[in-house]
Amino acid sequence: LNRQGCSSFSICPHWREERRWGRAGQREGRAPLGVRPGSKSGPAAPTITDIEPATRRPLLLLIAGAGLFITALDAYVVVTLLPAMVADIGLTIDRFEQATPIVTGFLGGYVVAMPLLGAYSDVRGRAPVYALCMLVFAAGSAITATAGLWSFAGLPWLVAGRFLQGLGGGGLVPLSLALAADLYRNERRTAALGSVTAMQEAGSVFGPLYGATIAAAAGSIGGWRFVFWLNLPLAALCAAGLLAGSRRQRRLDAATASSLDWVGAALLGAGLGLLVLALYPDDPNTRATSGLLIPVGVLSLVVLSLYARRQATRLEPLIPSSLLRSRAFIGATLANLLIGVALMVALVDVPLLGRLVFKQDQLGSGLLLSRLLIGLPVGALLGGLLASRIGARATAVAGMILAAAAFAQMTGWQSNELAMRAGPLPVADLALVACGLGFGIVIAPLAARVLELTRAEHHGLASSLVVLSRTMGMLVGLAALTAYGLYRFRQILGTPQLNDPDVRARVDHLERLVAAAFLQEYREIFAVAAALCLLAALVAGLTIGTQPKAVPRT
Repeated sequence: LNRQGCSSFSICPHWREERRWGRAGQREGRAPLGVRPGSKSGPAAPTITDIEPATRRPLLLLIAGAGLFITALDAYVVVTLLPAMVADIGLTIDRFEQATPIVTGFLGGYVVAMPLLGAYSDVRGRAPVYALCMLVFAAGSAITATAGLWSFAGLPWLVAGRFLQGLGGGGLVPLSLALAADLYRNERRTAALGSVTAMQEAGSVFGPLYGATIAAAAGSIGGWRFVFWLNLPLAALCAAGLLAGSRRQRRLDAATASSLDWVGAALLGAGLGLLVLALYPDDPNTRATSGLLIPVGVLSLVVLSLYARRQATRLEPLIPSSLLRSRAFIGATLANLLIGVALMVALVDVPLLGRLVFKQDQLGSGLLLSRLLIGLPVGALLGGLLASRIGARATAVAGMILAAAAFAQMTGWQSNELAMRAGPLPVADLALVACGLGFGIVIAPLAARVLELTRAEHHGLASSLVVLSRTMGMLVGLAALTAYGLYRFRQILGTPQLNDPDVRARVDHLERLVAAAFLQEYREIFAVAAALCLLAALVAGLTIGTQPKAVPRT
């Protein structure tokens, strides 16, 4: 019997596939998981790296990154557009918590899309599935832009539009990473992955400003709606550009296409999407957990259990069994999960700290967070370059140690921290930029290490697993932050004793007590985030290993 359980080597498609990929592994200086190194059988199967001319590869990567940048912009425009969107569908400010499905709808689509579309691109090809994602994203943008124009186009209509936008945008993330892995090998691959992730993170930096600027400039022709209408021509340009630029890319053979576990991909995507709904806090001001936590959480566990059973019993499961047995893959996944939790601490608590402790307005607290967000794309680009020179493990560990050091410095912040300076530079700005750099540096090396473990026909799925682990870590972090934050705030504040006869003095005293309680709470959370970063560094250092060097061709 071969490793797939087939007894006849002459007719078994798995054995023929292994023989074909044995020589491919030699050409790249590695043996993909499940293939014996040094196989002397058969010519290598051509990949996109062999097919696409070297002069065209940067253009393809740029087009894919541009689409990813557009969808990342769209993911964050709601930060500034949400109040106007909610008002136009008939929700008042006292019912603002009912707008939570607008956010969870996007996140749900984002998570559901990854395993489905990542695996589908392994069969159908990157460019056609990329164009499909752009089509879904454009359709969702059109639905979102028309919300509130008719009596039936209320909140459910808007949520449906955001879900489709998340579905299309979420699919682009693993597709773009997989395309970078397809186009480049070895050290150049890591730099390409860093470039793609830098464009995605840049979209998150400029998204809120982009949304506010376009909406203000187009006030007479739709306001916030124009932001979403603008997505249609931009999506069409990116889809057409990639289809035209990659016209020589071939699809995988029919034997590979028939082996894709569509049911498993659907179960995994649906289970994770339900988990998003269960974990996302729908009313964090009044309760620590979502009202859907128990019913939807149980349903999510049932669906994920069905997927796990299917994964364990199929001869050709969605995720290759050899990948799940890889220590490097398990380590990279766990590190990404921890990184996601720690990153959510920064994304949530830094602007809250600005508003509740430093007494900044919404714009000021957003600008405070922008220091960290600016560091993310710079760090992503830097991480790709560093990993190609000093290795994935050293780069990932260095990035996490830098983020941990920044969080450690933030545990000592005072209420007047924004006035503290180290020479000409504010201390808080240095810490936030360093934190963003650390989180950015670690993205490319972890992704490159996982992609190095997989064959080209599984790059889409592998990329989706990399992004999914970090995204699910962020959602777990958000749920944990909400629960712990409410608990610790009430515990620290207790029951204030306000005995001053002057009402104004009592109010001022209460405000100082509340600010001090928030500051203490955030210090503790930053300490936990620093510990998580150090744990992620330890996991990465012990498990992911180093990328094997290429063997020169003869």
